[in-house]
Amino acid sequence: MAGAVMRPKRYIWREWLTSYLFLLPALAFFLLFVAFPMLKGIYISFFDYTLRDFEFVGLRNFNVLLHDDVFAKSMWNTMLIVLVAVPAVVLFSIFISMTIYKKSEMQRSFFRGVFYLPAVSSVVSITVVWASIYHPNYGILNYITSLFGAEPIGWLGDTRTALLAIILVLITTSVGQPIILYVASLGNIPTSYIEAAQIDRASAGQIFRKIIWPMLMPTNLYIIVITTINTFQVFAIIQLLTSGGPMYATSTVMYGVYEQAFMLGSFGLASAMGVILAVVIGIISVIQFKYLGSEVEY
Repeated sequence: MAGAVMRPKRYIWREWLTSYLFLLPALAFFLLFVAFPMLKGIYISFFDYTLRDFEFVGLRNFNVLLHDDVFAKSMWNTMLIVLVAVPAVVLFSIFISMTIYKKSEMQRSFFRGVFYLPAVSSVVSITVVWASIYHPNYGILNYITSLFGAEPIGWLGDTRTALLAIILVLITTSVGQPIILYVASLGNIPTSYIEAAQIDRASAGQIFRKIIWPMLMPTNLYIIVITTINTFQVFAIIQLLTSGGPMYATSTVMYGVYEQAFMLGSFGLASAMGVILAVVIGIISVIQFKYLGSEVEY
């Protein structure tokens, strides 16, 4: 290009080296704790890897899982949790955010702190509280239902209610960050758009569908993708509340990975389950980016 100033190569090399030195800590952490375990897990999935044996078996682990009723049940439970929890988190977060946004700055700060508190609290402590709420004898949930003449229910011990109980706990611990992001995003929507729509006598539903929802699409895309990934990997709540029971009613793929690896000692089968879960998450994430990303308005 005419008039362009050519810098000496030593300056270009110095900038390149400086840039990668700043990236080195994060890059080293990613390679050591993300990339290497991921590749190692894929490698182990092709072996019969136990505490005693390490034998190459090809795709046998995957074939075993495809014919395993427990794995099929775990996959179904995982998909059901995602299909219920993700839309619930998004819709509830938007509703609360729009309600909070109309308040004063002090009230907004208070409510954001209240809803964000579970996100920064220990999962163990939150789970202990919910275990007390669900207790069949002295839990507050059964006390409330008894006021309406209902018999006590073993919420975590009944195959009909256990998964729903897990989903409810998951939703309450997942709405903190989305609410913070939605409240911030609502502040970026020009009020002139909404005022013009109100002058044209647009209803609240029309304003939401035609103005607010499209303007929130970048935030929606991020929240939906991240919440989906986190929901697929739900483990601690299940491990602490039900351990996958009763009768595998709350068992998920992530819990199955833990069970196969650390309780049964079958690391090859556990790695194969992890690979399948990663592929499913990847496919769904690509679909979400394709269909939701095309609607993003900046």
